[in-house]
Amino acid sequence: MNAAVFTVSALALLILPMPAEETKPPARPDTESAAMTNVSAAGAKKLIDEAGARKNLKFKVLDVRTSDEFADGHIAGALNVDFKAKDFEEKLGALDRDTTWLLHCASGGRSKSSLKTLKKLGFKSIVHLDGGFDAWQKAGLPVEKAK
Repeated sequence: MNAAVFTVSALALLILPMPAEETKPPARPDTESAAMTNVSAAGAKKLIDEAGARKNLKFKVLDVRTSDEFADGHIAGALNVDFKAKDFEEKLGALDRDTTWLLHCASGGRSKSSLKTLKKLGFKSIVHLDGGFDAWQKAGLPVEKAK
């Protein structure tokens, strides 16, 4: 009887699932490799100025507010992709994943929600503007308006 108990116990150990950390698949680079940092409005302005001075074409501003919000005022040179648009993910998918994107919306909610999609799509470097465009304006930084 002891041999039978030992055999059943040994079989149970073989078929029990391994701990989660050992069975978890390796991180997929397209979903978890994005480097994401947060900056203040002043920090964002400094990054924009430095990229402009170096003529860095791999640094761009991504504004995820609506087109009406964008027309009322935006950071010069920003690209507008409306977070609320049905084809939002498709439009993001058409962007260069190797570019560093300074991401913002009005106050930070939509842009933070966009981070998951950007990571899923394999974007490598994202800088999030804390407080969004509202913080940019409160800091008295330059705003461009649609003509």
